[in-house]
Amino acid sequence: MRFLLPQWSFAMLLFAAAGGAVAACAPEALGTSRVLTLKREYTAYGTVQHGALPLEKGEVVLTFDDGPNPETLDRVLQALASQCVKGTFFMTGANLASHPELGQRVVQAGHTPALHSFAHPFLKSMPDNEQLADLARGMQTFSGVFGYGPAAYRFPFLEETPAILAQLKQRKITVASIDVGIDDYSPNDMSTAALVARLVERLRHSGGGIVLMHDANGPTAEALPALLKAIRDNGYKVVHLRWE
Repeated sequence: MRFLLPQWSFAMLLFAAAGGAVAACAPEALGTSRVLTLKREYTAYGTVQHGALPLEKGEVVLTFDDGPNPETLDRVLQALASQCVKGTFFMTGANLASHPELGQRVVQAGHTPALHSFAHPFLKSMPDNEQLADLARGMQTFSGVFGYGPAAYRFPFLEETPAILAQLKQRKITVASIDVGIDDYSPNDMSTAALVARLVERLRHSGGGIVLMHDANGPTAEALPALLKAIRDNGYKVVHLRWE
């Protein structure tokens, strides 16, 4: 594993989410403090289920599940671009198949793509052959959109299964769990105030780590500017994940 530590100035120029226009970050923007580059290998991160990423106290990694969704992606990318931060998007193969251009936009905006199954099924309720068929279909769709296979995989509902773990090991794909979730899905309270409060409380407890959000959910997209502000106001630094 090696580390790349470029410092991202608040005044740096980024390609904005929409159409590659150049936009300057505001002086008070959160920014991305460094890039952490990981090897393409079978390992697992996220203290909910595994060991921790090599992060310093107060560092967070922003991850987004279930997209890309045409109803929410613009708002998510715009919020991230306005704060000069980068995230990792765990996309479903089904959504990529329906909206390959949206997956490309995520990458063009400088974010990292990863896989979140094909159909987001309850894998533990399925026989092994059906689990592996979902994985194979997701891998094929991802490769068709991006021209390369995923370096990381997040299980739907974080429900890990032996059959898929064995395939990920064979393919040298990283298992991505989480450190902090904000419960941004029904039937939880998904008001912006509630999402921000859960994020702040759980980061205070964990000290940082991999944060799970759902970019496909409208309330999360709506709350994202406030969530990023809370991260900044509470002194956390954003780390962007990439794989070699």
